[in-house]
Amino acid sequence: MRSRGRTRERGQLTLPEEVRAMASRKQIQAGKRNIKKARRAASAKRTIANLPLETRRDLGRQAAKARMRGGKPGHDYEDRTRQELYEVAKRKGIPGRSKMGKWDLIEAIRKAS
Repeated sequence: MRSRGRTRERGQLTLPEEVRAMASRKQIQAGKRNIKKARRAASAKRTIANLPLETRRDLGRQAAKARMRGGKPGHDYEDRTRQELYEVAKRKGIPGRSKMGKWDLIEAIRKAS
């Protein structure tokens, strides 16, 4: 009795007769190639070594900057996020801070100091 679906013979994946009749040999080979290609692509990980040179360079610069700061967050207002700047503005009681962007917050904090 024959099973439906795929069967394995001698380490090769073979397709049932019904499927072979629907797809030509070229189509089956192309499909197998595509599956192999997709498996290879999925197994290749996106490591730093595989990133573009410009991106790696920028990551190196960011790391060097962090090492210079001793691993602590930046103390300059420009190195802080908008949320961190918002907290500083809140402590200083700056009005209209919720509608300000990062650079507006920096300017307002400097004026308030």
